[in-house]
Amino acid sequence: MINRVTKAPRRSDPGQVWGGNANLVWQDEDNCPHPAMCIAQVLAPEFSNARAASYCQAKRSTVHPIVVIPTRLGSTRLPGKALTDIAGDPMIVHVWRRGIEAEIGPVYVACGDAPIADAVRAVGGQAILTDPALPTGSDRVQAALARIDPERHHDVVVVLQGDLPTIEPPVLHATLAPLADPAVDIATLATVITDPLELQAPQVVKIALAISPGAEVGRAIYFSRAVIPGGAGPHYHHVGLYTYRRAALERFVSLPQGVLEQRENLEQLRALENGMRIDAAVIESEPLGVDTLIDLERARAILGNRKAA
Repeated sequence: MINRVTKAPRRSDPGQVWGGNANLVWQDEDNCPHPAMCIAQVLAPEFSNARAASYCQAKRSTVHPIVVIPTRLGSTRLPGKALTDIAGDPMIVHVWRRGIEAEIGPVYVACGDAPIADAVRAVGGQAILTDPALPTGSDRVQAALARIDPERHHDVVVVLQGDLPTIEPPVLHATLAPLADPAVDIATLATVITDPLELQAPQVVKIALAISPGAEVGRAIYFSRAVIPGGAGPHYHHVGLYTYRRAALERFVSLPQGVLEQRENLEQLRALENGMRIDAAVIESEPLGVDTLIDLERARAILGNRKAA
């Protein structure tokens, strides 16, 4: 049985043992160049102590992440959803707060529209206006990052989608785990599919994930709307959150659309077609994405209860 990490120490608790593993200690801020970001320290509670320990490279394997939230008003499925009210605040404000709560790094909203920037700034957030005509969220993140950090202090970019107002910090933390392997360009997430209807649904993107039994991170070989891979064994639902090495993001947005990307209508295939490596961390459940009015009501119920508590 896997011995799972149940709680990570707060940043304010230097020297505290993490998850019962004496090898994973919250570092003293005077002795660590970036104490919050030892990869082992930001793994989600879903990860076992043993797996977390394998990522801790003498407690000095540091990254310098930044969280960027791409958003615009022109959503096709739920127009204007970024500013839709949820428990008294626009949805984008809730997403920004979730990014802040994760304590991964500075959080910026990359906006395609001035009203979104105004809403974020009104609550003390940092927003960058970008060209509304940019084709993808990845392009929007790259455009904002070039202005936010021209000196390239941040080498890892967590892309938090702007329609995840209830996402929990451990889910964001989990996107950093695959980057413990220096060969990985892009990290993402997956969940095990247990519903036969979900497995057959074309709107559910599946991953052919090369993952060893008992492991919690595997290599993504292919993504498809079809059922992959064949044969007996688990199937995985792709959770569309990405964390990029900065160089990988820059390369990705410079590439033309791929043949398979266009055929499957899946942007991540552009990376695979061009030899980039994507690994996925397996988490227990998919965060709620707000794409429909039903999703919106669910988010309102969750956040309304949280506000009332």
